[in-house]
Amino acid sequence: MPTWEAPSPRVAELIRQGAVLLLEQPAGLFDQVDAAVLDASPSRLVEDPAIAAAAVATNHANVLHWAQANIRKPGAYVPGNLSPQVLDLARDVVRRGLDDTSLNSYRVGQNVAWRLWMQLAFSLTTDPAELRELLDVTARSIFTFVDETVDGIRELIEREREELVGGTHAERLETVNLILEGAPITRTRASERLRYELAGEHTAAVVWTEDEGGGQSVLESAADALARAAGARRAFTVVASTRALWAWFAAPVPASFAPPPSIRIALGTTASGMEGFRRSHLDALATQRLMHRTPRDLRLASYQDVQLVALSAQDEENTAEFVSRTLGRLASAEPELRETLRVYIREEFSASRAARALFAHRNTVLNRLARARDLLPTPLEGHGLQVGLALEIVHWLGD
Repeated sequence: MPTWEAPSPRVAELIRQGAVLLLEQPAGLFDQVDAAVLDASPSRLVEDPAIAAAAVATNHANVLHWAQANIRKPGAYVPGNLSPQVLDLARDVVRRGLDDTSLNSYRVGQNVAWRLWMQLAFSLTTDPAELRELLDVTARSIFTFVDETVDGIRELIEREREELVGGTHAERLETVNLILEGAPITRTRASERLRYELAGEHTAAVVWTEDEGGGQSVLESAADALARAAGARRAFTVVASTRALWAWFAAPVPASFAPPPSIRIALGTTASGMEGFRRSHLDALATQRLMHRTPRDLRLASYQDVQLVALSAQDEENTAEFVSRTLGRLASAEPELRETLRVYIREEFSASRAARALFAHRNTVLNRLARARDLLPTPLEGHGLQVGLALEIVHWLGD
């Protein structure tokens, strides 16, 4: 622990007040820190929604850790935050083949948090001497806290990398990344390094859990069950993060497959060769990103389910305008009306099939459809494609 001079009683009280105010309404600070950190992070990490969510959770944990410490003992030394949550994110950095330069995002978050803390400090006192001491004490506290957090994570990254080097995972990850990035590696060479034949068909999957108790063995078991359901002996897998696994196998998955409890699975298309291996994985990642915006009870989805929505979501501003214009008052109506009309259109405008899919009585479905039609700005007839797409967008992306 470094030598630490305590602040004056008056400044200690000001620091405590500031920390209390920060914790009362942290959303504004969180939003700005999250945006800056994700913007500064490697795209390979932030494009994975599970890791992006872990990074956001780590940002919040660091802010809360420092603020809570300064409520208990204002101006006192705050040791680095090396909680399991923070260390899991560091392990994910190693597993993606990145180095410790990715920790620069912590400095970006520190700078944003410091600017907002200075604004808060100026609202606490107008006395120049108090303000000078307050800023001096908290600057040292914040910078020391971040320095120790980053140093601790860097040490862990080095230990993890030493354990990883020479293992099968390191070679698998390196080769898979070469394929995904379109590097000039031959199919024969890549197959030899992966010990997985790339000449045939491939269906990719992202298998992940959002529960803290989930481990790699649970993910591996789910991936193998998925592969067996598709008629393969087992899946070819790569550890993507502490809570996610990338998998490939040689056949489509039957729609009847039910993932184990707490496991979510995003499936790509089925395609051939090394380019098919890559394309299917990218499709699975796109599906996973959309699943992260849906309730957890949606545990299995394929790219075929979301392809149109994934393409539409690339321009969310125009997509939102399209939904509003197409659905009119239905866009803000009861969710069950939108869901009934969505399923009705998916079932080729059959009320009987929609009723079976929704586990509802046919008359109930007809009543909801009549109410939904009344809320549309134009008749459903002749506009079924546009209305169906708008409803799919709302279903997957939310209101």
